[in-house]
Amino acid sequence: MWKGSISFGLVNIPVKMYAATEEKNVKFRYLHSKCQTPIQTVRTCPQCQQEVPWGEVVKGFEYADGKFVVMDDEEMAALLPDANKAIEILDFVDLNQIDPIYFQKTYYLGSQDQNNKAYALLREALKESNKIGVAQITIRSKRSLAVIRVYQNCLVMETVHYPDEVRDVSMVPGVPDAMELPEKELQMARQLIENLTTDFKPEQYHDEYRQAMQNAIEQKITGQEVVEAPARRPEKVIDLMEALRASLEATSNKVKETPTEPSKKKMTKKKTDAPSKKPTKKIQKNQEA
Repeated sequence: MWKGSISFGLVNIPVKMYAATEEKNVKFRYLHSKCQTPIQTVRTCPQCQQEVPWGEVVKGFEYADGKFVVMDDEEMAALLPDANKAIEILDFVDLNQIDPIYFQKTYYLGSQDQNNKAYALLREALKESNKIGVAQITIRSKRSLAVIRVYQNCLVMETVHYPDEVRDVSMVPGVPDAMELPEKELQMARQLIENLTTDFKPEQYHDEYRQAMQNAIEQKITGQEVVEAPARRPEKVIDLMEALRASLEATSNKVKETPTEPSKKKMTKKKTDAPSKKPTKKIQKNQEA
């Protein structure tokens, strides 16, 4: 997912970065309860009342209610401290000096060259010294603090929160102040911790909720308790010839209807003139007589 190098002093180690962890949740999709069709997420503008394509989306920082500062990609890229892809080690410290609250996400670092001596050298030096390297790295337009350490036989990078990203514990309500505790109760608490102390074996811990959810889903599938989304309606393909033909028919019908309108007016006029003709017929009959 990233290709660059580890640099410390004059040493440069080309590496490739791989995600070391993955989220394993039972993922659900939202369906329409009436027809079981998956619901789509559509970007819409409430002002324009229309869907917005990605090409018309920009990034804005809301500095006040309803007021934004727009930043484009070029402006944001220009603010990055450097464009080179390097994990720059700044210092080496003891691992126990960094509280786990600072750790964020773990990545494996593999050498671009399997026979890279510098990679092996850094790995062995970190092992023997029990030190970790504090570094900085830019990933996806974000400048991050990180540490380099050894996990089994591989170099590992952990992204680390900056100090101002970790909230102060004074913000947590309900934390008891320091108090004097009875020695007997404290001794019992220590003994209980001692009785439950063991070696950490991560394989003995399981996500029981996720397993129960997967079992329940499998039972529904086995028992045919499933629903099926209706087949998607084929998109209407507009044939240019058909569109032209329909347009010609529509316009020709209008042309045919247009001349009939004045004829109706003439007929109406004759009906209104009809009473004036009747006296003429009576005069003709008198003359014949």
